[in-house]
Amino acid sequence: MKTNSIVSRGIMREASQMGLTSGQPKILEFLREAQEADQKTIAEHCEIEQATAGSILMRMEEAELIHRRQRKGNRRSLYVSLTEKGMQAAENMQAVFDKTDELAASALTAEELEQLKQSLKKISLVLSDNNYERKTAK
Repeated sequence: MKTNSIVSRGIMREASQMGLTSGQPKILEFLREAQEADQKTIAEHCEIEQATAGSILMRMEEAELIHRRQRKGNRRSLYVSLTEKGMQAAENMQAVFDKTDELAASALTAEELEQLKQSLKKISLVLSDNNYERKTAK
């Protein structure tokens, strides 16, 4: 819990110095990889509500980090992609993520790091399989 808070605060401190707000780094990271996606897909991948994604995307569009467009044959969904400014912000955030990962990993041997990754995967699977988030939200 404490480690998560330390990492989150550090990443958000760096993000805010770049003019980014909460939720934007995760969306930038996803769009950097996916290149283009609709709002529903972004929300699902970033594990946030679709309405929350909509608010974040609106602020990102105002900041000229993303643009939205309709695809031919699909008037119902807007597809989101990074602008040049957004791609630069995504690259900058990736450097922050990489630096954080490297710093955290520097405290562990290669074997300990692999063991940690496997343990975290197991915990994530157990919590996902048991709908932990839904059960605790009530």
